[in-house]
Amino acid sequence: MPLNKSDLIANVAKTTELKKAQVEQIIATTLDEIKKELGQHGKVTLVGFGTFDVSHRAERKGRSPKTGEEILIPAKIIPKFRPGRELKVTVDPPKPAKPVAKAKPVAKPKKK
Repeated sequence: MPLNKSDLIANVAKTTELKKAQVEQIIATTLDEIKKELGQHGKVTLVGFGTFDVSHRAERKGRSPKTGEEILIPAKIIPKFRPGRELKVTVDPPKPAKPVAKAKPVAKPKKK
């Protein structure tokens, strides 16, 4: 089930026993600070969760889907997110190791 901003606010309010208005302000302030830092081409690291960063895309050539004409796609700066180790493990837990089968003893040829 997808979790939207209002669901997140309700869940955090229930868990922390804070009022929804307080939680909403905290989440809004947190997101504003992340946006502000990225707007200055900075980096935000939340240990165990992940890192928000910006990436620079160079100017490149492309094709117009309508006309097939070659066009120049301008350079741009985009936000990116790299998940931390704990988040990766939460999303995709490691599988238990399969037991290694013991090698069967090789029968020795009989002497005649």
